[in-house]
Amino acid sequence: MELFHNTNFDFLGKKWIFISISLALMTISVISLVVHGGPEYGIDFRGGTLMYVRFAQRPPIEKIRSVLGKKISGEITVQEITGANQVMIGTDIKSEKALNQERDTMQQTLGAAFGNPASGKLDFNNASGSALADRLRDPLSAAGVPMSEPQLQALVKALLDYRDTPPNSGLVASIGKLGAVPGVTPAILNVLQQQLYPASYAIKSVEIVGPKVGAELQHQALLAILYALGGMLIYIAFRFEWIYGVAAVLAVFHDTVVTIGLFSIFHKEITLTVVAALLTLVGYSMNDTIVVFDRIRENLKILRRERFEALVNLSVNQTLSRTVLTSGLTFLTAFSLLLFGGPVLHGFSFALVVGIVIGTYSSIFVASPILILWQNYVENRKRVSPAASPAASRTSARKGSPKPVK
Repeated sequence: MELFHNTNFDFLGKKWIFISISLALMTISVISLVVHGGPEYGIDFRGGTLMYVRFAQRPPIEKIRSVLGKKISGEITVQEITGANQVMIGTDIKSEKALNQERDTMQQTLGAAFGNPASGKLDFNNASGSALADRLRDPLSAAGVPMSEPQLQALVKALLDYRDTPPNSGLVASIGKLGAVPGVTPAILNVLQQQLYPASYAIKSVEIVGPKVGAELQHQALLAILYALGGMLIYIAFRFEWIYGVAAVLAVFHDTVVTIGLFSIFHKEITLTVVAALLTLVGYSMNDTIVVFDRIRENLKILRRERFEALVNLSVNQTLSRTVLTSGLTFLTAFSLLLFGGPVLHGFSFALVVGIVIGTYSSIFVASPILILWQNYVENRKRVSPAASPAASRTSARKGSPKPVK
């Protein structure tokens, strides 16, 4: 399937315009990184406590920040996840022991501010299976509800499944709604209402990463990207010529810098999933570049008398249909993931969307112009060398000729 037939766009005739655009993008990215003191690393790399909390209504950001700031020292970030009634709470790097204590403090503080611990009841929306079973075991027995331990565990599992699956998704509005759970009789529901209450929030997940682990992950992520670039440089230099490898790696380096720069400009964190996306983009962009290079190599065998720039431009036009089809479909998939993938995959999908656009652009307007600039440099040296050789020969002849005899 081809979208375009016999196209003849002069992509490389305007190479200096696109090279200038690429240099401007890289400069802006580097300036943003310098101004912000480098990338904004996520909990995976910098270490700390990261907690995702979902609320029944729109989260009161200022109140959350205020109540936690009174209990926890250091910087606290509270970021609202748009459209999800959810917040992401992050804390500073501390020792492993302090991080665990901090997690407990955050849970207790949120319970005091947005729950009802004074009632003496158990918060159903944030209760674990074991806590729920311990809370219900004796009251059910006292209420005359005969229930063996396996039956109790089955009841607890049914209650938690009802709580954690849509449309509740972790937040039950009232304990009375638990009457819809299979196996919950009116007597059991009466015990549930006496022993449980639903808080207006639910802690979805808690991540704790120590500072040592975070530093090691930073180092490993950097090495992973460098090893990928180095391996591809060696492969392309062996498969084509060394200048092809250099051009491809410079194009991928351009893609990586611009993508990370956009993360810095839009204040998005670099996490392990983002690094995975960057490595995916390294391979994707390299593959797109190799397709163009392979067509250039084929045309070099067929069109020996064609000017190199015209030959490269022809090769780009010949692969244009394939590039648009592949990149376009991949872009649609990544863009759908960005829109509907949720907050956990947002950084990953954002990197993919940006990287696909930048990677496709660099295959045409960065990698190919580098080949042309190198070819022009080589041809200029060849033209200069023959012109210099006769002059050098004449000078040598004059110096070495015998003086005339008088």
